[in-house]
Amino acid sequence: MEARRNTPAWVRYCLLCVGWLSVVLGVIGIFLPVLPTTPFLLLAAACFMRSSQRFYDWLVYHPRLGPWIRDYLDGEGIPLRGKIYTLALMWTSIAFSCYLVRRPIAWAFMLTSATLVSIYILRLKTRELH
Repeated sequence: MEARRNTPAWVRYCLLCVGWLSVVLGVIGIFLPVLPTTPFLLLAAACFMRSSQRFYDWLVYHPRLGPWIRDYLDGEGIPLRGKIYTLALMWTSIAFSCYLVRRPIAWAFMLTSATLVSIYILRLKTRELH
């Protein structure tokens, strides 16, 4: 896809800032299970697609980050192992967070978020390994 050139400069700069912030959050999400990786990288790709063809190409064809985006955009889904790993790490970190934070409102927020993310992950197509 080609970046849209008719977008005003200030909008492109805002999109670049949001895109790079999303890349940073997505990379952090690889190591911190509470933060989702794929949605942030998809947001970054969408921002770069509208602001910078060079950054869009860099992200989509990046050897480590690109597969997260390409598999999702191609509709291939994620492998079963990835689903299990993601859900296990997320629920472990949520349980630990609930243990550390002794506020019912925080528990409700964390458990609701984890449940919704779990439903989303489980509904994604499971990619077959080749």
